[in-house]
Amino acid sequence: MTISWFTSRNADTQAFFTANRKSPWYLVAFGMVGATLSGVTFISVPGEVGNSAFSYLQFVFGNIVGYWLVAGILLPLYYRLNLVSIYTFLEQRFGVRSYKTGSFFFLISKLIGAAFRMYLVAGVLQIAFFDTFKIPFTLTVVVTIALIWVYTFRGGIKTIVWTDTLQTLFLVSAVIFTIVAITKNMGWDFHHLFKEIAGSPNSKIFHWGWRGGNNFFKQFFAGIFITIVMVGMDQDMMQKNLTCKNKREAQKNMVVFSFSFLVTVFLFLCLGVQLYLYAAKTGMAVPENSDDLYPSLALNSFGLPVGIAFLLGITAAAYSSADSALTALTTSFSVDFLGIDNFEENKKRKIKKWSHLLFSFLLIVVILLFRAVNNESIVVAVFRVAGYTYGPILGLFIFGMYIKRKVNDRWVPLIGISAPVICYLISKYSEVIFNGYKFGFELLILNGLITMLGLLLISKKYVVKN
Repeated sequence: MTISWFTSRNADTQAFFTANRKSPWYLVAFGMVGATLSGVTFISVPGEVGNSAFSYLQFVFGNIVGYWLVAGILLPLYYRLNLVSIYTFLEQRFGVRSYKTGSFFFLISKLIGAAFRMYLVAGVLQIAFFDTFKIPFTLTVVVTIALIWVYTFRGGIKTIVWTDTLQTLFLVSAVIFTIVAITKNMGWDFHHLFKEIAGSPNSKIFHWGWRGGNNFFKQFFAGIFITIVMVGMDQDMMQKNLTCKNKREAQKNMVVFSFSFLVTVFLFLCLGVQLYLYAAKTGMAVPENSDDLYPSLALNSFGLPVGIAFLLGITAAAYSSADSALTALTTSFSVDFLGIDNFEENKKRKIKKWSHLLFSFLLIVVILLFRAVNNESIVVAVFRVAGYTYGPILGLFIFGMYIKRKVNDRWVPLIGISAPVICYLISKYSEVIFNGYKFGFELLILNGLITMLGLLLISKKYVVKN
């Protein structure tokens, strides 16, 4: 709240959407670590180590390459066009319906993704704290989203660049503190810890079986394309980058952030191995749902300091991803669908205010719906949804940037809807059709290719007039 007060003084709608393009690149780089990791990484990644070892690093290696491609290809494009909403590029390249289609898929993707992440954290906080006071889950969610609305409704992205830095500090500090505390609890020094982690079967990184979902090449290339889409073609992540002073500073931010992200994920994976080693040593039964492992041990087995660190870390992770998502949803809807740039400042403020309230309400609704139907690992669910809803965005951007054909804009929404449906059917029956082949995160690539094929079918060569 204090950061919000300082950063939102004299803030207009331009500051809400772009922070007046004055953010220090190193601040953005550090803050993006927390926004990217979220509560999904904080809880699911350590627990998932028991199911897939360090294979998640294969995906992260692809992420790193993806970040560099975003820095080298997409950021120069966005800065050259001086975009507020990155989906404006689709209007300039194809037309209004393509523009709305890209923005629509972003709104759906980000709303669901942000709700998943907040649901995970709200559930943990409910068990750890609010159930003791008999506070209902619905009230927990409403208060959580209301607090985000309060500190973002004036400053928007200008505030978030600074709050993300604070939240990332808590998140990373929490995992380091937990690793140190467990190491001491088990009577190890750090040399012994390193030896135990390196010798554990749960630290295996590379998997080469082509039929499995964790095959190296599947995960590596999926990591590249998911990063290109979920960062480079995502209004949320790009909005932070576009607050930097110029293209060069935004590129430095992206490269530095990529290495910081790798180090932080590695720490979470090491923590996961440590948790399973502790469970084995003490004879503790591992929870059936791997997402419950870290919360269960942190809150019940390692003492009050670790429990507090865990709650601080997961709360920071939740707010870091949800506050920027809420601001990005408000920005995209206001610019792409309500045409906020066409109004004077007082009208802009009203549009921004009501859009912000609308998406706050929708986040609450989707979180409560997800609580009613969820029955699988959060980390798998998030990327599965992203594979379907971000695929059309990937296809639209790549086609628009590299294929010089004129698309019939009228049919683009149909292509955008058809591609995920076809992709789902192929994925569902892939083991029968492709001799046991099972799709993993590379589903996104297939979705993008289907979208591009559809765009090719409704396009024609440019006619150059004399």
